[in-house]
Parts: sequence; structure tokens; C-alpha cells
Amino acid sequence: MIRRLEFNQGSGFDLILIPSSDYERRFAEIEAFLKTTTKMMHVQVEVVDRKIENEITGLKTELGPLTFDLESIDLDNPTLILNPTTWTQVANIIFVDIPAGTGFSYAKTKDGWISSDTILANQASQFIKKFLLDHPKFFKNPLYIAGISYIGIVVPKIALDLYEGNERGDQPSLNIQGYILMSPLTDKFKDFNSRLEYTHRMALISDDIYKSAIKNCYGNYVSIDTTNSLCAKSLHQYEECTSRIQMDNILEPFCNENDEMSSCESDFDKAVGVWANKKDIQQALNIRQGKTGIFELINSTLHYNQGKNDTFCYSYDIFSSFLYHKKLSCKNCQSLIMSGDHDMTFPYVGVEQWIASLNLGVEIPWKPFYVNGQVGGYKTKYVQNDYSLTYATVKGAGHLVPYNKPRETFSLLEMWLSSKFYLSDS
Repeated sequence: MIRRLEFNQGSGFDLILIPSSDYERRFAEIEAFLKTTTKMMHVQVEVVDRKIENEITGLKTELGPLTFDLESIDLDNPTLILNPTTWTQVANIIFVDIPAGTGFSYAKTKDGWISSDTILANQASQFIKKFLLDHPKFFKNPLYIAGISYIGIVVPKIALDLYEGNERGDQPSLNIQGYILMSPLTDKFKDFNSRLEYTHRMALISDDIYKSAIKNCYGNYVSIDTTNSLCAKSLHQYEECTSRIQMDNILEPFCNENDEMSSCESDFDKAVGVWANKKDIQQALNIRQGKTGIFELINSTLHYNQGKNDTFCYSYDIFSSFLYHKKLSCKNCQSLIMSGDHDMTFPYVGVEQWIASLNLGVEIPWKPFYVNGQVGGYKTKYVQNDYSLTYATVKGAGHLVPYNKPRETFSLLEMWLSSKFYLSDS
């Protein structure tokens, strides 16, 4: 039980109309308890999608003001405690479940369940504009779009759509300032392809295996050419060394997908499932009873895997978001990109490759950042005219960077937002 909450939280449903269909998108909004001297709090829209997670995980675990008490946890009745590293100390956050079917969002019509990367981006842009019209007190606040993992393929498009809308004179005009990505998927070939180099850097494969693959596979370590026996042999050796490595965090015990879910779930995952399915909790969160089924932490049906084809209700139609990043680099835009150095899902190697392809100038060279006197990771800053990109690796973090290393992640965000370059007087 928490006796006093130092923040205001709202939740509800928002009706979004799309051609021949509609659905009600679930959102949770937290108005920060101001603890800084900045003249205005930033608004951060955290877009979450059902291929990875949902608003509950963000709100109660990684970024939000509450988390579960794991030290004295009762899995039948999990309790919440205040999160000391909540991002709401420096930003007002809107968590959006998108598309329909994410978390507690749902569709009213059959067509409403049909979505894609592109549709998702368009719906997110619609929602942001509508939300700010309904909450005008946030209008002048600097606006950032944020996301983690797969949604990294979509967030740059959302940000670009908002910038271009302002340039066209669309109303309302938004104070869009940039975007934040954590462990992002950017290219559906290059990010997976970068795993070979990553595993070599992390000493998971030998020099001989790495050199053999480089020599025989001609730069393609994803699509195996069965007629190329030398490449097939090299990649077989690679798979033999890495097939039982936990992709989300290479230091964690391997979890076999064929095992029962209980053996793969952490106490935290179990607590989320129990808590979110309690009727009194759902009533408190204004969940519309009968509209959604049992809450699931991850919708495995639409969870994206390497090379996965479109499903009956979702089209993975953005193959790469690099061109969106490139166009944003010509805007008055600031970006913060974070990667866990122990994440093999979308390794930092691939992230650094697409950042290098932007051909930006280096303003701040690679150097460590510190949290409580200890190295929390490493960061660098690139600039081009009015665009800046701050890139950081978080030491010891896996794919879920803010969950694995909350203090380090919050420290990065706080430093980034509090620098004079980002403060606004307008």
C-alpha cells in the first residue's frame, strides 16, 4: 500500500477513427510532481506496441513512478512501491498502447484489428495531436517521442510526421523537439546481421569462426545460401556457439521457448500478470470490462522475429527507418539513443553502424559517464546544424535497458534534458 502519491495519474480510452474501422486506444498519462527548476516540464510520449510490451510494463516497471516490491513479494497479492528512478521526475509521460490489442486497447470492428507499421505511426500522430488538444496545458511543453525495441522502427516516422505537419501548417502546431530510443530496431537486415560481429566482440565465437564467416558469407549472415557449403559450415559453428545464449541479456540464464512459461518468467513478470488481471485494479484503471481478454505481458502472436512474414492482422511494412533518421538530421531535432552493451537482440554494433551512416560531426568524443562515482556506461554526441544525436551504451544492461539499469538510464535522460541546449523559454 502506498499512502501518498507524489504524482497525478490519469487513464482512459481514446477513440481513433481510421478508414472503414475504429478502435479505442488505451492510454495512461502521468503528470509529473515537479522536483526541478526547469521552466517547463517536457512531454514524452512513450509508444509501446504489442509485439514487445504494453503500457503496464512501462507505467509500473521501467519508467513510471511505481514498481513492484520484489524484496518481500507475494505473488498472489503483489504490492507496489515508489520507483526512485521514475522518469516522471523530469518529464510528463504519456504511455500509449498501440495498435488495437495492445494491453487493454481494443477494436470495435473487425477492420479495426488490422494494422501495420505505417498505420501505427499514423494513428500515433493522430493520438498525440488529439491528446494535446484535449490537454492544452501541455501545448507549449517540449515534446519528445520515445520507444524501445521493435517500436524503434516506427518512432522516427512518428517524429518526422509531426515535424512535417508543422512545416505544412497543420493544426495544431506541436512543439516537437526530438525523440528517444532504447535498444532500437532500425533495419530488419542490418541489425540482425550485426549479431555476428557482436558475438565476436563479446568472445562468444572464436577468431577462426568469425574470420571464416567473413570470408565465406560475403557479408550476409542472416539468409543462408544452401549452395554455399563453406558459409553454411561457418554459420553452423556460429549457431552452435550462440544458440543457447539468452538474446535479451547474454549474461542471463538461457530460457528455452519450449520450456513452460513459468520457468522463463521472473517474479517481476509473474507479479505484472497477477496484478494487471485483478478486477479491482482494472476498475481503478478504468478498464472497460468485457472488451478485452486476459492481460498478457507480451502478445506472442504478433511478437516480431527475424524474417517473420505479415500476419492476418499486422503488416511489418517498414523494413528500415534509416531514411527517417536521415531526414530528421536536417531538422531542428535532438535525439537520445541508448543501447545495453549485453543486448544481443539488437546489438549496439548495428546501432553504431547506422549512426555512422548519418555522417554527422562529432561534438563530444566517446567518454564514460558516471553514476554514484562508478562508470555507468559510455556516451558521445554528434551534431549537424540544428540536429544533435547523443548516443550511449549502458554498462551491464541487456535489451530492456531501463529495467536492467534504471539509475544509469535515468541519469542519462536527466543529463540530456537538463543541458541548456534543451531548455525552452517559449
